[in-house]
Amino acid sequence: MKAIKSFFATDTHSWSLFIARFALGVVLLPHGLQKVFGLFGGYGFEGTLHGMHSMGLPIVIAFLVIMAEFAGSIGVLLGLGTRFMAFSIALTMSGAMILGGHAGNGFFMNWMGNQTGEGMEYFILIIGLALAVMIGGGGKLALDNWISKNLK
Repeated sequence: MKAIKSFFATDTHSWSLFIARFALGVVLLPHGLQKVFGLFGGYGFEGTLHGMHSMGLPIVIAFLVIMAEFAGSIGVLLGLGTRFMAFSIALTMSGAMILGGHAGNGFFMNWMGNQTGEGMEYFILIIGLALAVMIGGGGKLALDNWISKNLK
């Protein structure tokens, strides 16, 4: 039980962890909404699942990627299972950056459309925020705080 309690425990007064958690969730949630509901020009769940599978990802891994971006971002925003959700996001974004070919496109995003694709810039920011939240926990206003406090 002590391990579970420490999994949810965080600095309940940390605004910096809250800000990192909030920024991570707000930036990643629209990407999850694209993949699940087809919002913001996305392909929706089935389209994204089959698209990732056609790029060589097994269906199970494609499903986990979609869930990391969708459920992971919601969990991070709420501060619910924050460390696990942040780990899932960091793992997913590391895979996208390295295996998705972004590392080969250099550092910068493709703002001007003159690169072959997006660089690593976005992924480094997301991974950095996810690791900070994974290590520190959800901070202030996280549901994990309530869970940790009420575990016997």
